[in-house]
Amino acid sequence: MPKQDYYEVLGVSRTADESELKQAYRRLAMKLHPDRNPDDKTAEAKFKEAKEAYEVLSDAQRRAHYDQFGHAGAEGGFASGASGFHGGFADIFGDVFGDIFGAGRGRSSQQVYRGSDLRYTLELSLEDAVRGTEVRIRVPTAVACAACSGSGARAGTAPILCPTCGGHGQVRMQQGFFSIQQTCPGCRGSGRVVNQPCPGCHGQGRVRSDKTLSVKVPAGIDEGDQIRLASEGEAGEHGGPPGDLYVQVKIKPHPLFRREGDDLHCEMPVSFVIAALGGEVGIPTLDGRANLKIPPETQSDKVFRLRGKGVRNVRGGQVGDLYCRLTIETPVKLTKRQKELLHEFDMLVREGGERHNPREQSWLDKIKSFFNE
Repeated sequence: MPKQDYYEVLGVSRTADESELKQAYRRLAMKLHPDRNPDDKTAEAKFKEAKEAYEVLSDAQRRAHYDQFGHAGAEGGFASGASGFHGGFADIFGDVFGDIFGAGRGRSSQQVYRGSDLRYTLELSLEDAVRGTEVRIRVPTAVACAACSGSGARAGTAPILCPTCGGHGQVRMQQGFFSIQQTCPGCRGSGRVVNQPCPGCHGQGRVRSDKTLSVKVPAGIDEGDQIRLASEGEAGEHGGPPGDLYVQVKIKPHPLFRREGDDLHCEMPVSFVIAALGGEVGIPTLDGRANLKIPPETQSDKVFRLRGKGVRNVRGGQVGDLYCRLTIETPVKLTKRQKELLHEFDMLVREGGERHNPREQSWLDKIKSFFNE
């Protein structure tokens, strides 16, 4: 099957210059690249055809042979080692895709790098986390140098093309038939170097500084949640965009409450008299004091649930609950008379047997059964 005309493959006129050829090939390469069309064999074939067309037409000598003799002339010129084409597809790929991703050859501007993201741990009280608040924090970071506006060069000067790579950002080492491309050690891939460094930042373009920021904490935020402050991270290199700041929330221990999701938990000690006879006790909540009725004969570890006294979820929705676990407190530092009364009370209770202490009697029965077996 005869090959299609190379100019038609790229969609350019026969008088197209190098810039038009590169632009046309870049457009086709981005559209037809196999990585973007993994299951389309037609796209892969068209990609190879466009690559072949660009390889020929971007080389002056091979293009002249092609214009005069057609495909036979281009293939013959390539077979004889045309002097204008040295790097094969690697050079083409570096030129075209390097322009797209910022690593092209002979570029006139410095390659820029996005700044690093930062992380800051913010400690909050439980009340502030539940209700929401606004706090100011100081973050050590790298900011653009004011003296050189982030260029790294002394005022009145500018970075120059790297003499090692000629501004390419990469150097090529030839080993026999193989060509190895690596990041330029002179400019670390930026393509430019600072020969007159700024005295303020010593050519780095950035200086260390503390930045004060205001952080709005939404109501209901929990331990481990993050607040993202866009573009508040470290400044980018060579004028690149800054990174982000991630504020990690840590909740301080609370003297009364323990949080689990949107619910709160607490322990409520009461005297054995209230537990036995019942009564009303006041308990704290984040909204103020609440009264809780204790029914008679309440046992230790009984959990009472107060609906809507927990935390409203940070994403909205219903409010959690407050769970109070009752613990019966044993009296301490008793007087002689108090001890006598307790002994008298114990004797009266024991006379009732199982009627007054059903759990104790059940436990004793289990012990007897265990030893008998």
